[in-house]
Amino acid sequence: MKTPPRLQSLVEEGLIDTVVRQLMSGKEAMVYVVRCGDETRCAKIYKEATQRSFRQAVDYTENRKVKNSREARAMAKGTRFGREKQEAAWQSAEVDALYRLADAGVRVPKPHNFCDGVLLMELVTDEHGDAAPRLNDVALTPEQARAHHAALLIEVMRMLCAGVVHGDLSEFNILLAEDGPVIIDLPQAVDAAGNNHAQRMLLRDVANLRNFFGQFAPELLQTDFGPEIWDLYQRGVLDPAVVLTGHFERKAGAVDVGGLMREIDDARAEDAARRLRMQTTQ
Repeated sequence: MKTPPRLQSLVEEGLIDTVVRQLMSGKEAMVYVVRCGDETRCAKIYKEATQRSFRQAVDYTENRKVKNSREARAMAKGTRFGREKQEAAWQSAEVDALYRLADAGVRVPKPHNFCDGVLLMELVTDEHGDAAPRLNDVALTPEQARAHHAALLIEVMRMLCAGVVHGDLSEFNILLAEDGPVIIDLPQAVDAAGNNHAQRMLLRDVANLRNFFGQFAPELLQTDFGPEIWDLYQRGVLDPAVVLTGHFERKAGAVDVGGLMREIDDARAEDAARRLRMQTTQ
């Protein structure tokens, strides 16, 4: 196929040999299958902020580091320079998270390079060598649902042990490779220790997994792994090898009305985004 303009510089620099085909067009990026020497990889081209349906909410960008105070001030003021730096920080967040999580042994695509707003990474494949499907496109048996749910909980814990919360984990951000689920799409990943919303996002990520797999194995709908995982993390005893119970007894206390309203707003936003993704995949 004809080389997209955003990939032309990578072809000229020898990072990409040929562009095979477009793999997908999502809410935040377009992904192409490319050839790099003897390997087939993915090239993820990030869309400009004005073209994305996913908004850079302050909940996600809280505590993200920038190179200097000038950039921080410009980003806070919303100047053109600041918006450019904010966009660069948003894109590099996924790159940083991928390298960090790959080093921690989390099942994510292996990153290879990041150049001119394009991320080159491993192409995740199924048992036939084709591009792996997203989890939402796969029908599961109850046994498969239970197995994949358990495997993903381990990955969530491994991520948290590495100090990262996905922040937007769902069946739309998980590929089903030949050897099991692989987590993708991490530009909204947050620092577990440095972001005040990390707990809420972790709980939502785990609830999304429960609700999806619960369609195939209804007993999963009665589990409550999120609070259990976060409690272990807060107490400094979280380990991917820990045996979870799926039950957690909450302590009685004052109701956080503000937090509850934020949860409702998040649920509405997630439902709207889910409907949009369903429309784009049909």
